[in-house]
Amino acid sequence: MRSIWKGSIAFGLVNVPIKVYAATETHDVSLHQVHDEDKGRIRYKRVCEFGHEVEYADIQRAYDDGEKTVVLTADDFKQLPEEQSHEIEVLEFVPVEQVDPMMFEKSYYLEPDSRSPKAYVLLRETLAKTDRLAIVQFTLRQKTRLGVLRVNDDVILLQGLLWGDEVRAADFKGLDTSVKVSANELKMSSSLVDSMSTDFDPDRYTDAYQEELQQLIDAKLASGDDVDTAETFGERDEDDDEGEGGDVIDLMAALRASVDKKRTGGSGSRSRSGSRSATHDSTADDAPAEQTPASKRTSTAKTSTTKTKASTSGTTTKKEPAKRAPAKKAPAKKAPAKKRAS
Repeated sequence: MRSIWKGSIAFGLVNVPIKVYAATETHDVSLHQVHDEDKGRIRYKRVCEFGHEVEYADIQRAYDDGEKTVVLTADDFKQLPEEQSHEIEVLEFVPVEQVDPMMFEKSYYLEPDSRSPKAYVLLRETLAKTDRLAIVQFTLRQKTRLGVLRVNDDVILLQGLLWGDEVRAADFKGLDTSVKVSANELKMSSSLVDSMSTDFDPDRYTDAYQEELQQLIDAKLASGDDVDTAETFGERDEDDDEGEGGDVIDLMAALRASVDKKRTGGSGSRSRSGSRSATHDSTADDAPAEQTPASKRTSTAKTSTTKTKASTSGTTTKKEPAKRAPAKKAPAKKAPAKKRAS
């Protein structure tokens, strides 16, 4: 497997360096369209309604409300709080049963990316012992996303979550109809369930359609029923984002400081995107030590004093006294551009 990107888990004042991998993949046979007459590959061109073929670089996005269309340029998007952080921020811990599986999206494996994986193991063991999920916020493809951290065997798993307003309510009139189920019917139904009950083993189930489709393709190839066409798919390079992580120097001190901060009510309010008054910035290594640039998020909460954050290399720092921000801040040093998730 090749990593999608590397970053860190912000766990209180402890940073856990990690690499992110896609945990799932499709087994569907890849097919494309061809012209029935000459077997030429069908390709799609970007053509506007006025008949002009358009280069990808000349395409802009627009919103249509049904009557009017608003065109959004690249400069317009630069004004938005575009998220590019590779930090997975832990917001809170909740009981496992309180997160409905309906909200789960794609899953990712998190690998420790440090010469000393102690912080990773500590977080993994804590999640397992407390039987809780860590609600986190992370950024993927320029969008702020909600997710959970949970333990899968010996690996911490990141699973994306739908936002609350993305889950539709089941409002069906048929559910309002009064139906009486007899005791005998319920008993027989329960007996059937008992007779079919077993432990779940996903390896017992196979996709018969895809297997037979592959057999059909292999048979056609073996019989010579094929055409000589040019290669239709090129190999795409994936971003390995290799790098070395650092050691966790003073894990207990960072944990103790995190607990003290929570007890004294140090955490600020969060908006829907999960932003907090004390922000984390993935470019802290390149920013001045005394001032961390405020995260560009949609939260309207008042800006509070920034704090020195733990190094993304895995080291931890003690909380410093808050300093009043000067009237005019010197522009922060721009962080090097980072590759985004593919």
